Amino acid sequence: MHTQDVTYAGAFVAGLLSFLSPCVLPLIPSYITYITGLSFADLQEQHPSHLVRRKTFLHSICFIIGFTAVFVLLGASATMIGSLLQQHAAAIRKIGGLLIFLFGAHVTGLVPLRLLLGEKRISVRNKPAGYAGSFLVGLVFAAGWTPCIGPILASILMVAANEARVAQGIILLLLYSLGLGIPFLLSSLALHQFLSLFNRFKRFIRLFEIITGVFLMLIGILLFSNWLSRLSGYASYLFGGV
Repeated sequence: MHTQDVTYAGAFVAGLLSFLSPCVLPLIPSYITYITGLSFADLQEQHPSHLVRRKTFLHSICFIIGFTAVFVLLGASATMIGSLLQQHAAAIRKIGGLLIFLFGAHVTGLVPLRLLLGEKRISVRNKPAGYAGSFLVGLVFAAGWTPCIGPILASILMVAANEARVAQGIILLLLYSLGLGIPFLLSSLALHQFLSLFNRFKRFIRLFEIITGVFLMLIGILLFSNWLSRLSGYASYLFGGV
């Protein structure tokens, strides 16, 4: 295990928590029907046809590539800006840790932040046809701001800003995108099963929201105190032979 493994794992988990957030998870069926152009009845079939599966898979991949492209560019930009301000690295780390902690407190509901309360997002009312249209919707999805995904994404970007190399920031946001994109792809290919699971899971959404907030608060404390890099160093020492 290398020094970055702990941070990278955290980025992937953050992506999964974004998928499980109250402003993403309940809208998954709507996103899937919108990008594919297929009817809800077609997608909800327990054994959809090969054509439906192929179309759903390709449109979902284009959608995922769209939001991944934006997130990765944001990650690269955050690291570049952080690298330019290396002389103030300690101050940036502490400010970033404090903001991540506040984002976490906001997500748990302990400290509602007015700036994050309203939903601010761009929407595409009439989706352009074809797979390019699904890619465009992915770009728009990434550019949007919602009370749930915004604090998590901003927190990962702040961690990226403290990385030494641009490649590390890119990998962080790529893993975040995978954490968000993989369950989306699986849900699109098995919407019938997804809806069944969602009906059982939805009563726990608030619990997962609290878990997400606590996770962000913990990351904020670790970043502020510089324990994030220390834990990575300890992990590298303990698992150096892995």
